[in-house]
Amino acid sequence: MNHLRFLRYVDEVARAGSVRQAAERLHVAPSAVIRRIQDLEDELGAPIFERLPRGMRLTAAGELFVAYIRDRTAELERVRSNIEDLSGLRRGLVRLVCSQALAPVFLPHAVQAFREAHPAVEFEVNVADHLHALDVLRDFDSDLALVFNLQPEPDLQVLGSYEQKLVAWMHHTHPLVEKPSLRLRDCVGWPLALAGRGTAGREMLDRFLARSSVRFAPAVQSNSFEFLRGFLHREQAVSFQISVGALTDGGELVAREIEDHGFPRGKLLLAQLRGRRLPVAAYSFAEHLKRHLAEPAALLA
Repeated sequence: MNHLRFLRYVDEVARAGSVRQAAERLHVAPSAVIRRIQDLEDELGAPIFERLPRGMRLTAAGELFVAYIRDRTAELERVRSNIEDLSGLRRGLVRLVCSQALAPVFLPHAVQAFREAHPAVEFEVNVADHLHALDVLRDFDSDLALVFNLQPEPDLQVLGSYEQKLVAWMHHTHPLVEKPSLRLRDCVGWPLALAGRGTAGREMLDRFLARSSVRFAPAVQSNSFEFLRGFLHREQAVSFQISVGALTDGGELVAREIEDHGFPRGKLLLAQLRGRRLPVAAYSFAEHLKRHLAEPAALLA
C-alpha cells in the first residue's frame, strides 16, 4: 500500500509544519517527501501547502485533502482490525485520549484487565484536558475519549456518562482527616494545592466559589496532578480532585466528601466521533470500559 505511505508524508508535514521534521519522523530523506508532495499537487491540480520562510502551511485545498487522508487511514485501521478478528488473531490497536486524573491508576488497571483476555491488542494512550480531547478525536489521532466534563458537540457521540464528585484530598496525617466529611470553610487556613485554571475540576470549583462567601488563596497551583499529589505527601495541604482521580497511594492519601449544598459534581464521559465506525479492538475496549465504569467501586481510586 505504497500510495497510503505517500499520503502519510502529507499528513506528517501538516502535523509538523516542516518537511525536515516530518522526514525525521518518517525516517526518509526530505527530498523524498518534497517529491511526493509535488507529485500529489500535480495530480490534484492545486497546491497542498503554502511554502513559507519558516515552514509549510496547508492551503484550503490542503485542509480538505488532509481530512480525506485521515478519514481513509482510520477506515483502513478499522478494516485491518476486522480482518484480524475474522482470522482469529485478535490483534488490533486501541487509541484513547483520557483526562489526567485517570492516567495513574484507573486506566492502567482497565487496560491490564482487557489485555489479560486480549494480549495481542496494543494501546496508544494520550492525556489531554476537556478542551483539547475533541480536537484529538477530530484529527483521528484517537478512537475513544474518556474525559471529565467533555463538552457536548454535534459530532460527539457519548457512549457512557458517569457522575463524579469533587472531593477534598489530603495526606492521612492531616488533622482534617478526623472528620468523616467536610465543609468547604474547614479547608480555609490550610495550605491549598489547586489544579491550574482551565482544568475541568478547577473550573467547577471556581464557579462554586464565585457564589460562595468562602475565599481561597492557594499556596500552589499546577497543571500537573502528579505534582499536586507529591505536594500532599510533603505538606499538610488540601487539594481537590474528582473521586476517580483521588488516589489513596496505599492509604497514604485520603479523600473526604464536601457537604456544602450545591457543591459541584461533573460527568466522566466515554465518547467517540459521531458516525465513526470503530475498529474491532476499540469497540471491544469501549464495551469493556462501560462494564468497568458501571461498577461503583471502579470509580473510586
